[in-house]
Amino acid sequence: MAQQLPSKSATNSSSEDVDLAKESVKAFISALPARKGWSYPFVQYKSYWFRPEFLEQFLLVERCFKPRPDDIILATQPKCGTTWLKALAFTITNRSRYNFSDHPLLTRHPHHLVPFIEIPAVGADHTGVESLPSPRILATHMPLSLLPPGTGSCGCRVVYLCRDPKDALVSRLHFEKKLLEGFSLSMDAAVSMFCEGFSPYGPFWDHCLEYWRESVATANSTVLFLKYEEMKSDPLQVVRKLAEFLRVPFTQEEESSGVAEDVVKLCSFEKLTSLQVNQVGVVGLGNNVRLGNSAFYRKGQVGDWVNHMSQEMGKKIDSIVQHKLQGSGLVL
Repeated sequence: MAQQLPSKSATNSSSEDVDLAKESVKAFISALPARKGWSYPFVQYKSYWFRPEFLEQFLLVERCFKPRPDDIILATQPKCGTTWLKALAFTITNRSRYNFSDHPLLTRHPHHLVPFIEIPAVGADHTGVESLPSPRILATHMPLSLLPPGTGSCGCRVVYLCRDPKDALVSRLHFEKKLLEGFSLSMDAAVSMFCEGFSPYGPFWDHCLEYWRESVATANSTVLFLKYEEMKSDPLQVVRKLAEFLRVPFTQEEESSGVAEDVVKLCSFEKLTSLQVNQVGVVGLGNNVRLGNSAFYRKGQVGDWVNHMSQEMGKKIDSIVQHKLQGSGLVL
């Protein structure tokens, strides 16, 4: 039977309506297929796997969320360079407001500067994103097909960043162990679940394909598809590409004075990890979950998977991903 969302007839006009909406969404999610294996149980909604509280938040946000033409939405799967992309997009779009010597990134974590649609900030509810002033920079791990209606047609820009699935999986496993103290999961078990399509916001390949196909169909005019490995090899070129896509290209004067290079330096892994703000403090992940700011920075390396999984495991992942992407033109 097809999964059907609860009716959206309830409005946000009163606390009673909000409570009714929350109850209906909770009831809907409780009836979805569920599975354990990662640090938190996941539920399956429209072929994708989510933490129940994140899906609940997203379905509530969807009721009031109205995409705006000047919105910027940064989309990733977990552990695919989300923190780096947030830092770059924020710095690029706000470079006329802040000096590099006194920049918000020097004292605030990128996750505090660019909120997630489906992960509420500490003390906020599902209306928090809608109350933000324009222009908004928002982040999401949700697949393209589940973004609120009108996101693709309102004129807003969507930037998608993907990564070698082997590196993403290794990073995710380390992150999962930080999420839940005492949690233990072998790399072999993680690889097996991943190859079944059972992973946070997975299947990994379907998530990538949705954004890839839209970027091809629109010739990167509404969805810009980026790869983590390309960002690492030539960050300056990607910063310029991002600025063009976000409608704030670098001027000739900025290019001559090295502004693009300054963006790269400020947002580099080395710079961000050296800042005190990213070594202390916490980021809230909803449901009273708090993680230290440093948990969002591990190594930032390409190819580090070879130090954590066998060649046989790597080949298993490559084989399933290549099969699933066959004929799409996308290579991971």
